Amino acid sequence: MTQIIELPVPVAVTGATGAQGGATARALLRAGRTVRALTRDPRSPAARRLGSLGAEPVFADFDDPASLTAALDGAGALFAMSTPFGTDLDTEVRQGTALLDAAAATGVRHVVLTSATNADRSTGIPHFDTKQRIEQHLAGLDLPWTVLGPAAFLDNYANDWTLRSLREGVFHLPMPPGVPLPVISTETIGAFAAHVLAHPDAYTGRRVDLASQWCTGEQIAAAITAAAGRPIRCEEVPLAVVETHSHDLAAMFRYFQDPGLDVDIDALHAAHPQIHWQTVEKWAAGRRWDL
Repeated sequence: MTQIIELPVPVAVTGATGAQGGATARALLRAGRTVRALTRDPRSPAARRLGSLGAEPVFADFDDPASLTAALDGAGALFAMSTPFGTDLDTEVRQGTALLDAAAATGVRHVVLTSATNADRSTGIPHFDTKQRIEQHLAGLDLPWTVLGPAAFLDNYANDWTLRSLREGVFHLPMPPGVPLPVISTETIGAFAAHVLAHPDAYTGRRVDLASQWCTGEQIAAAITAAAGRPIRCEEVPLAVVETHSHDLAAMFRYFQDPGLDVDIDALHAAHPQIHWQTVEKWAAGRRWDL
């Protein structure tokens, strides 16, 4: 008699060569899950690094529905994300809904979609409102789903633009002194997403806003100071200056100031003690700061 061997059902991960998707893929691999890393370039250095960890890089283009269907065929679950950065707001919605439609068409059994904290509240922030539209599309599909709403990304404070000012000893943030933001690292987002994907029944139909701690700009600057070994001071960037570069980001930080993001961090952490909620100090200490 021929023995039938059942292969592990893969989790498809979009944005796998980026920050959120990459953190989720690595967390899933550490948990022993089979990962299908969706990417436009399976031969890129980032895709090859994931391949060396055990993931399967697979071609997928959000503007090519056939490639999405092929990439999701046979996947048991999907980590889905969208972004307008590098494209535009309408493109984000079109691509995000195309991905979810492909998941529905191929019979994916659980979709975990990352959005943004409070994006379901019609904030008026352009790239939050596009995510709300994608969330609403997902809710209308015949798919088990979970939406995660991460708070402000700590990882954004180590991008090229921020590093330039840090080399001059300044951490710029469009927030008044002493006013805290809820923050989270992509590593923590990935760990939480992997946890949800391992317990789909407990999270189906739920929206969970995520944050590790409330943090002022001064606290972020102090954490980077300790990790980098050189003094960094925090300076507020006026919203008028942000507006000259991006209306979208100016609207976001205006909302961050008033009414402010709403997330019950104490209740979140109490309900999820198994998650390592990375603090800004741990995040900063775990990075290389070549300043």
